[in-house]
Amino acid sequence: MPASHCLLAVKAIPNAPRSEIVGWLGEALKVKIKAPPVEGRANVVLCAFLATKLNLPPRAVTVLTGTTSRLKRVRLEGLTIAEARARLGA
Repeated sequence: MPASHCLLAVKAIPNAPRSEIVGWLGEALKVKIKAPPVEGRANVVLCAFLATKLNLPPRAVTVLTGTTSRLKRVRLEGLTIAEARARLGA
């Protein structure tokens, strides 16, 4: 059986004082990121932050679409969307 995965819609707010989950905007998770949106740094920090929050290995979290946009689709390896939402307190 293939490993489970899901896509999570994320609204990222770069240049925040600290990285934190703000809450849900409909289906999208709003996340403040303590990194500038320069040379992909905010995406790297976002993936690492979500991996920590979801108790996943860092390489299990990748930005699929929206690398230069605030609205992103993030792929989570090893979780269903229901499991991800439960771990994030949805």
